[in-house]
Amino acid sequence: MISRNKGFLSLEFLVPTLGLVVVAVAVNLWYAFFVTPGANDLLIQRQVKALHATSGAKGGLDHDDRPLYLVIKDEEPKWEIVFCFWGMVVLGYKLIQVTKERALFKQDFLRIQPGERIIPEDAFDRYKELRTMISKEARWRERLLPECLLAALHRFHATGSIQDASNAVKERAELAADQLDSSLSLVRYIAWAIPAIGFIGTVRGIGLGLDKAEQAIKGDISAVTQNLGLAFNSTFVGLALCIVLMFVLHVVQSRQEAFIIEIQTYCRDKLIDVMKVPTKEEATRSYA
Repeated sequence: MISRNKGFLSLEFLVPTLGLVVVAVAVNLWYAFFVTPGANDLLIQRQVKALHATSGAKGGLDHDDRPLYLVIKDEEPKWEIVFCFWGMVVLGYKLIQVTKERALFKQDFLRIQPGERIIPEDAFDRYKELRTMISKEARWRERLLPECLLAALHRFHATGSIQDASNAVKERAELAADQLDSSLSLVRYIAWAIPAIGFIGTVRGIGLGLDKAEQAIKGDISAVTQNLGLAFNSTFVGLALCIVLMFVLHVVQSRQEAFIIEIQTYCRDKLIDVMKVPTKEEATRSYA
C-alpha cells in the first residue's frame, strides 16, 4: 500500500512538500487581500467609536462584537491556519489512498468457481496467474490486497500449510498497519505544532504588553489591550484548529484500521477458506 519509492519524486514526499507551499501561498494571499485590510478597517471603526464615546456622543463601543478578522489578524494565528490546512492536505491524501485500496475489494483476483478448492500443487499456478494479472494492471501494483494474496499463495505452495498461508496474510497486514501509522507522524507533529505556535503568540503578546505597561500607567491602555488580544487570540485559534485537525486525524486513522481488518477478512473468506491439504488417500488417488 505504501509506495516503495521514497525519493524526492515520490508522492509520499511531493504531497506534503507541495501541500505546504500551496497552502502557505494561498493563506498569505487571503490575508493580504481580505484579512489584513478587513482587520484594519475594523480597528479604525473601533477607534472612531472610542472617540465618540469619550466625547459623550451616542453610539459607543460594542464590546460584544468580535469579528473573525480581528481574532486571526496576527502572524501566529495565520501560521496556525497554514499548519492546519497543511495537515488537512496530508490527511486528504491518506484518505484517497485508502479509498483506492478499498476499491480493489470489488475485483475477482482469484476467479475461484463455487465448490472449487486450492491445493498446494495448484497454488503456484494461481500465484503465477495473479502475478501476470498484476503486471498488466498498473493500478494494482504496490497495493496491499494483491500482495497479501500473492504472499498467501506462495507460502501455501512452499509449506503446504493453511496456517502458514494465513500467517503470511497476517504478517503483510501488520506490516502495512505499521507503515500507515508511521505515515501519520507528520500530521501528529502538525497537531502538536499548532497549539505550540499559539503559546508562542501568547508569550509574545504578554511580553509586548509588559513593554507598554508604562503607557498604561499614564492612562493609555490601548497598546496593552491590543497585545493581550494577540496573546489570547493566538491560544484560542490554536486550540480550536487543533481540535478540528485531531478529529479529522481520528477519522482517517479509523478508516485505515478498518481497512486492515477488511484485508484480512477478504483474504480469509476468498482464499484461506478455500485452501485444502489433501489427505494421503486423496493424494494417492489423484496420482493413480
